[in-house]
Amino acid sequence: MSSRLPITKTPKVYVGGAFIRSESGRTFPISDAAGSFFANTPQCTRKDLRNAVEAAAKAGPGWARRTAYNRGQILYRLGEMIEARRLELADAIALGGAGAARRAALREVDATVDRLVHYAGWTDKYEQVLGSVNPVAAPYFDFTVTEPMGIVGVIAPDEAPLLGLVSLLAPAITSGNTVVALASETQPYPAIVFGEMLATSDLPGGVVNLLTGFRKELLPTFATHAHLRAISAVATADERRALRLGAAESVKRTHLVKAEEKTDWFADGDHSLHAIRDFVEFKTTWHPVGA
Repeated sequence: MSSRLPITKTPKVYVGGAFIRSESGRTFPISDAAGSFFANTPQCTRKDLRNAVEAAAKAGPGWARRTAYNRGQILYRLGEMIEARRLELADAIALGGAGAARRAALREVDATVDRLVHYAGWTDKYEQVLGSVNPVAAPYFDFTVTEPMGIVGVIAPDEAPLLGLVSLLAPAITSGNTVVALASETQPYPAIVFGEMLATSDLPGGVVNLLTGFRKELLPTFATHAHLRAISAVATADERRALRLGAAESVKRTHLVKAEEKTDWFADGDHSLHAIRDFVEFKTTWHPVGA
């Protein structure tokens, strides 16, 4: 019996509900835990980032109009899909340069499922907590409600490449925002597999857009792109400075985690109402009594 060559996967990024290569045609190699070549991953460019923002902008109004209950159903279903393919995702995490142990990789996948289910439960509840009816000494009602900001840029960490990515993007889409995310530079493969699950989930195309590539090339565009309304990133001191300067120029909100301080992505503090609050705007309405 003759031997056969295995058909290996061609990694592609997930943008606008489709799998694409970088517009430049560039790639960079990723290796398995043993250091052997595994695959070439798209090296996305600033144009790819701008294209992803356009896809997120098209998907934004429809996603924001979904009922909170429906968004919760979709997030919960995504958690179900990851649970069903947890072994494949664990393999993707263990493949990374860090060579995560199998048990640690499975723990990260399980924590990712739990995080999505957690935010699925918040979709129809955060409004009651963050919104308010404001007492005023006048003949009108005054109440505050939340609204999604728009498009949120996410820059994922290298540690916990799947859990860190989902921990940053999940609270943003919970409240009706769309996301353009840059996966871990050193361990992009879990994001590639995660994108395949997004494509077959009920999440509309364009709500989450995943890019792979080099932080130093894409970070300045994340910082200055006028259509990104917020940035959620794990960044070094120099990167935080660049993101803040760019955000000040383009007037966007920032949520920056210090890369030099090890983050426990499994901690309860990394999934909370405060993470949702970071990516909503508050609208206050005055309504006359009896009108």
